[in-house]
Amino acid sequence: MKHSHKPKTKGSFAHLHEYRSVEKKKLKLTMTITGSVMVIEVIGGILTNSLALLSDAGHMFTHFFALGISFGAIIIASKEPCHHRTYGFYRAEILAALFNSLFLFAVTAYIFYAGVKRIIHPESILGLQMLLVAVVGLIVNVISVFILRGSARDDLNIKGAFLHILADMISSIVIVFGAIILYFTNWYIIDPLLAIGICFVIFVWAWRLFKDSVNILLETAPKGINIDNISTELKKEIPEIQDISDMHIWVITSNMYSLTAHIAVGYVNHKKSKEILSRINTLLNEKYDIEHTTIQFNT
Repeated sequence: MKHSHKPKTKGSFAHLHEYRSVEKKKLKLTMTITGSVMVIEVIGGILTNSLALLSDAGHMFTHFFALGISFGAIIIASKEPCHHRTYGFYRAEILAALFNSLFLFAVTAYIFYAGVKRIIHPESILGLQMLLVAVVGLIVNVISVFILRGSARDDLNIKGAFLHILADMISSIVIVFGAIILYFTNWYIIDPLLAIGICFVIFVWAWRLFKDSVNILLETAPKGINIDNISTELKKEIPEIQDISDMHIWVITSNMYSLTAHIAVGYVNHKKSKEILSRINTLLNEKYDIEHTTIQFNT
């Protein structure tokens, strides 16, 4: 049985700590910004009696909490593997993403309930003050989105935090336009309608995050990777391979894939088997980003 572990690849175990150190700095900066504006929106929502603004403040609190969870998950994931956790604590990041999605579901339920209640019993709102606070929140959310944007592409944990911020940015845009309309028309029903609309957007993104997290925890093959296609390509590119069986591919954490397989190569000496293994690993790493493999050669 041959094991391969290439520490110099982009998504490797050895370089994950260095990669995550950048994410930690981004998360800390975003947490500072988000926490400051959250306080402003809470005060502004109370003073203006705006449910949409208070909903956005509550939503921003979940973002602040989500960023904290993501940051804590990275700290836990940075711990070295031990005798009973041989893959280390990388899955802590996926658990954080799952927790964030469940937390978002709870937030949307509350916003929807409060919105319906406000539609039934409308209340007056200070439109101009609501607009000013919403603009401040929008500016901060735009800054936070740009801070986390690059890291969210490859890291599901960071993506969870990023989706929180992105949802809040969109809700801030909606609230700004709603505040403008409310200021000129005094249509107070716009406020709860905006709040309900925001909760539907949040729910859709929370569902996607929930689904991706569960798929990883269930050790589903990574998106875009088909075991049959990989098997066919390995046989085509490496003629020594006679048959491939019992192949499994799964995601350990974001951008970290593993593969196990039984590969029949006939009778070859030790030197030849090492050379075949190297070619297999090179193909898997360069084309499919699979950097950790356990392969058993059969005759």
